[in-house]
Amino acid sequence: MRTEIYEHFHPDERDYVDRASEWISHAGAYHEQKLTDFLDPRQLYILETLSSKEDKVTIRVDGGYEASERKRALIAPDYSYVDDEDMGIRVLSINSDDHKIGTLEHSDYLGAILGLGIKRGKIGDIHVLDDGCHVLVASEISDFITLHLQQVHRVHVWTELLPPGSLRTKEAALESLDLTVASLRLDGIASDVYKLSRSKILTPIRAGRCRVNWKVEENPSTSLKAGDVISMQGFGRFKVLETDGMTKKGRFRVKIGKFV
Repeated sequence: MRTEIYEHFHPDERDYVDRASEWISHAGAYHEQKLTDFLDPRQLYILETLSSKEDKVTIRVDGGYEASERKRALIAPDYSYVDDEDMGIRVLSINSDDHKIGTLEHSDYLGAILGLGIKRGKIGDIHVLDDGCHVLVASEISDFITLHLQQVHRVHVWTELLPPGSLRTKEAALESLDLTVASLRLDGIASDVYKLSRSKILTPIRAGRCRVNWKVEENPSTSLKAGDVISMQGFGRFKVLETDGMTKKGRFRVKIGKFV
């Protein structure tokens, strides 16, 4: 049975599939509740796919605000009323008197928090503001972060914990790129976005360092479409905003939004 489940997912996802299957089976068979860490959209998709085959469980998801990308899930027996359950999410507000705080980026804040020994799953969405940053964090590690986070990329900071209702959001900034490409293949578009040769872009893709819509993608010839989000470890993320027809020479017009 487990082999049949594995066939639907990438080999790198098997450990997570095992854990998610266990959470669901324990909720249905042993009446246990499980509050997960923050899950990315792919992990949440896997969880919801597996739970759809089990009619004795219910799942609530919450990332601290309606449009969140990363969310925690509460898995419970089907008779449970989970709407009022505490999802264990706090807002970490990071501020500083140093004017350089306005130059800090998403990766700076994430790196500083992970540098404390915090696992990525304990961190939700990160909103970089003009005067600081609001980070969704798991409540069980929130006090630890406020006690130990004193610097972000050489900028001295102070922190404060707020309820989710106090969250200030900011849509991720995208650098717009207009490309003309021979095809909509992953390797062709990614090589133009990251300004790498076609041969050099193949290495991270085939090494499993590329994700398309949060799913590992090792096939360079995979065709991309509008709405796809691509991340390459060490190179950042971009989104295919539009595929807008063809040029007179038969090349595809593609509008890209590169996360900055």
